[in-house]
Amino acid sequence: MGREQVIAFFLFSVAAAGTPGPSNALLTATGARVGVVRGLPALLGVAAGMAAMMFLVAFGLGAVLLESPVLATGAKWVGAAFLLWLAWKIATAHGTGGAAGRPIGFVGAAAFQWVNPKSWLVCAGAAAAFLDRGAGAGAFGQSAALALAFAAAALPSCFPWLAFGALLQRLLRFERVARAFNVAMGLLLAASVVLFVRE
Repeated sequence: MGREQVIAFFLFSVAAAGTPGPSNALLTATGARVGVVRGLPALLGVAAGMAAMMFLVAFGLGAVLLESPVLATGAKWVGAAFLLWLAWKIATAHGTGGAAGRPIGFVGAAAFQWVNPKSWLVCAGAAAAFLDRGAGAGAFGQSAALALAFAAAALPSCFPWLAFGALLQRLLRFERVARAFNVAMGLLLAASVVLFVRE
């Protein structure tokens, strides 16, 4: 990719990673539950999971899914069902767990990307818009460059969501506030799923 294309893709990645969606709702809930420091593995997992997906979609997995409407639709609905179940679990949780809560962690956050409709849409859109068949670098090199650039953009773009959740920790020590927060996070996650499934 040329310099202009790298800058354009980085800006695209900042916007895609920083806007509301299932991963950022998850990071906010994680920050509220365990704070910034214990939530950092989840942040790293989100970035790594998206980078891995970006690489694989750009390298060819996206083409397989796009060529099979049945497979693509099935993957979309399985992912949506899982995220709606997760939204229900978040909304009906009692409190936030405080310091004793167990965070989702690196592996859980990375795996979460594979059932996140926003992640699939972002990766497919990026591959379609930024892969250059005429570039000197082959598919592998371009896919790796997209993945690394996305990870570099996602870390600072998603961090405010984790930090925002951590800022709410003091308020969330009150049971009624914690329950209202959990309901709000569950509804935000469910709403983001519905918006992406409808596209």
